[in-house]
Amino acid sequence: MNFHLAFACTLLLSSIPAWAQSPASRAEAVKLIADMRRIVTPQGIERTEAVRIGGIDQWITVRGTDRRNPVLLMLHGGPGFVSMPTSWYFQRGWEDYFTVVQWDQRGAGKTYAANDPAKVAPTMNRARMIEDAEEMVTWLRREFGKERIFVLGHSWGSVLGIELAHRHPEWLHAYIGMGQISSAPESERRGLQFALAAARRDKNDQAISELEALGDYAAPGRAAALSDVYKQRKWLNYYGGAVYGRKDAKHEGRAARLAPEYTDADLSTMWKANDYSTEHLLADVVGLDYTSYTRFKCPIILFNGRHDYNVSASAAAEWYARVKAPSKALVWFENSAHEMFNEEPGKMLVSLVRYARPIAEKAGDVAPAGEEETSPPAHR
Repeated sequence: MNFHLAFACTLLLSSIPAWAQSPASRAEAVKLIADMRRIVTPQGIERTEAVRIGGIDQWITVRGTDRRNPVLLMLHGGPGFVSMPTSWYFQRGWEDYFTVVQWDQRGAGKTYAANDPAKVAPTMNRARMIEDAEEMVTWLRREFGKERIFVLGHSWGSVLGIELAHRHPEWLHAYIGMGQISSAPESERRGLQFALAAARRDKNDQAISELEALGDYAAPGRAAALSDVYKQRKWLNYYGGAVYGRKDAKHEGRAARLAPEYTDADLSTMWKANDYSTEHLLADVVGLDYTSYTRFKCPIILFNGRHDYNVSASAAAEWYARVKAPSKALVWFENSAHEMFNEEPGKMLVSLVRYARPIAEKAGDVAPAGEEETSPPAHR
């Protein structure tokens, strides 16, 4: 019986064609993913390039099945936690409805690798990052002949995004906040309460001890020390406050190894870049308060993970309730924490198409339906 089973398995395995077998290396796996997601439509666009922004080369990808669709710029979180290297997983559906731009910001990802960190260090501040975002939106509007684009800001990226919406509403179809920072100190306090309550339910003495030792963490008028922020995040992440149902986001880091846009050299510095950005920017971020930003002249869309304690979803919802804008929408992701685009990619696509794209349709900024296309796709 065992002989016949082994013989049958041998026959089965020998019948699998070479192209259907497991990739032998990272390079081969990346090649397969790149080919699977290749843009082949006549009006399609698929570019990976450096753009001169803020006096340095900053790397972007531009992908979409029809360049006449509205441009959507995603501002990654962190600071320094790039979304370009996992976009192969969550973004492909977006590209049927938007021309999607991923940008490795100053001090992050491929942009970090392309520049001398020592020379860039003096410019690693919030004011310069906002100016970079302004320059990037200006470049995209000019490059693609768009009066307005969509900006989607995630976590730290929501700082840049809300500033763009506040300063330049005429540039935007809408601002989409995701893991939106409202009052960062209040968010930090709620995150600590969540982690401590979870640790007490779990009877986790180590977590309880470390969290209680934080005392009046992020109390009004008291800046949170980075060492305390890391301790709070350690247990907040462990109890699913960053990624729902998981103890950390290691799966996202591992998924970056399959990024077609990232070379081995890029991957080797990606986490060093993350630490570099965090070192220069995070202390400022955890003290920010945008609750006074309540009047906007462009539409505001908020995507909120129901279980997000990394950046408090409840605090963001309270801020949103006071927002006045030409139109606004709040979308809850019931099975997500802070990484909803990875946690619920299907709902993310549906929400972008339902709440964002109609704004561009009304403005006439979408590809004509059913039009015959003849020009070749743009690849670089």
